Amino acid sequence: MGQVAWKGLFLSLFDYKTEKYVIAKNKKVGILYRVVQLSILAYLVGWVFVVKKGYQDTDTSLQSSVITKLKGVAFTNTSELGERLWDVADYVIPPQGENVFFVMTNLIVTPNQRQATCPEVGRTEPLGPQTPTKLGSVSIPDALCYKDGDCPAGEAVVAGNGVKTGRCLKDGDSIRGTCEILAWCPVEKRSKPKKPLLASAENFTVYIKNSIRFPKFKFSKMNVLATNNESYLKSCRYSTEHPYCPIFLLGNIVRWAGSDFQEMALEGGVIGIQIEWNCDLDKAPSECNPHYSFSRLDNKYAEKSVSSGYNFRFAKYYRDAEGVDYRTLIKAYGIRFDVMVNGKAGKFNIIPTIINIGSGLALMGAGAFFCDLVLLYLIKKSNFYRGKKYEEVKSSSRKSLSSPTLNGNQSPDQLGGL
Repeated sequence: MGQVAWKGLFLSLFDYKTEKYVIAKNKKVGILYRVVQLSILAYLVGWVFVVKKGYQDTDTSLQSSVITKLKGVAFTNTSELGERLWDVADYVIPPQGENVFFVMTNLIVTPNQRQATCPEVGRTEPLGPQTPTKLGSVSIPDALCYKDGDCPAGEAVVAGNGVKTGRCLKDGDSIRGTCEILAWCPVEKRSKPKKPLLASAENFTVYIKNSIRFPKFKFSKMNVLATNNESYLKSCRYSTEHPYCPIFLLGNIVRWAGSDFQEMALEGGVIGIQIEWNCDLDKAPSECNPHYSFSRLDNKYAEKSVSSGYNFRFAKYYRDAEGVDYRTLIKAYGIRFDVMVNGKAGKFNIIPTIINIGSGLALMGAGAFFCDLVLLYLIKKSNFYRGKKYEEVKSSSRKSLSSPTLNGNQSPDQLGGL
C-alpha cells in the first residue's frame, strides 16, 4: 500500500489542473459585476493615469536658489529726522538679497545715546491722584520702587534697558519712583508709531530670480525670460502676459495676500511668496512654468494684540572728538517677505506603469471576488449557485447521500425558491 501511495503522489506531479468556470445567468449580479469593472477601470484610467500620472517616475528633491533685489526711493520730512532721502541701502535688510528679506516701512529713532546712568522711564503718566508726576515705569513693573532697597545694585531690569544702580529716583514729593539704571541713555521711547514713515514703499519693486534643478532628470530652468534685450527687465512687470518677468510691486504682493499695504506698514507683518514648479517632462521644457501664490503668515486678525506686527532693533555707532562712544538706536517696523520654493517633476517610466497596471488588475480580481460573495451567499437562490460552483466528490466505495440539496444538479425550480 505504501508503494502505491508514493507512486500515486509521484504521478500526480505531472497532472494539469484547470479552473472550472460557471456562467451564472443572473442579470442583477451581471450588471453589478460590470459596474464594478467600469468603476475600477475609470479609477485606473482617470485618477491613477490621467490625474496622478501614475505612468511617470517623479522627483521631489528640488534644488533651488533665490536671489532678490529691490528698487525704489522715498523722501520724508519729519521733526526727528528732518528732510531725508531713503534708498535700498537704508530700508532693505539684509542688503545681499536672500530668499528672506525685510523692507523697513516705519521706525522709532533714539539719537545720541551714550553709556551713562539715567532713570528707567517707561510710559510716563501720573502715578496716582496724590502724586501727579510724570516720572514712572508703568510699562516696566520691575523698575518701580518706593525706596533704594527696591533697586538692588547690579541687578538687571526685567524687560528693561539696563542694570540697577541701587538708587530709587523720585519726582518731587511722589511716593513711588523708578530705579536708576546704567544703560545707553536716554532710553528708548515706548510709544508706538501713529502712521507709516515710508508709506510710498508700496510702489517699490522687488526682482525675484529663482533657479531650480531636478537632479534625477538633470533638468534645470529659471523664472526669468531668456533674452538679450537689456531693457526688458527695466520696463516689464509680472502679469499673466509676462509670466517670466519676476518683478513685483510690493503693494501688489500684499494685496494678493489679502491685506492692505498701508495698514500693514504701520507695525509690520510677514508675507509668504510661494513659487511652485510642477513639471511634466514628457512635454516640451517650455511647458514647465512657475506658479506664484501669496499669503500673510502672521496673524492679521491680531492687530489689537500686544504681539501684533513685526519689528526689531539695530544701532549705528560713532565716536566724537573726545573719544566718547555714541549710538543711534533704531526700532524698525516693516514687512518681512519669505520666498519659498517647492515642486515636483515627472517623466514616463515603464516600472511605475507596470506596477499601477498590476494594481488595477488586482482590483479587478477583488471585484470578481465581491460579486462571488453576492452570488453565492447574499441572493435568494445562493444555494443553487453554490452547488453549481462547488462540486462535491465522494469515494466510489460509499453510497451517495440521498439528500438532493447540495449535489448541484437541481434546477432553480426544484429548489422551491430557496
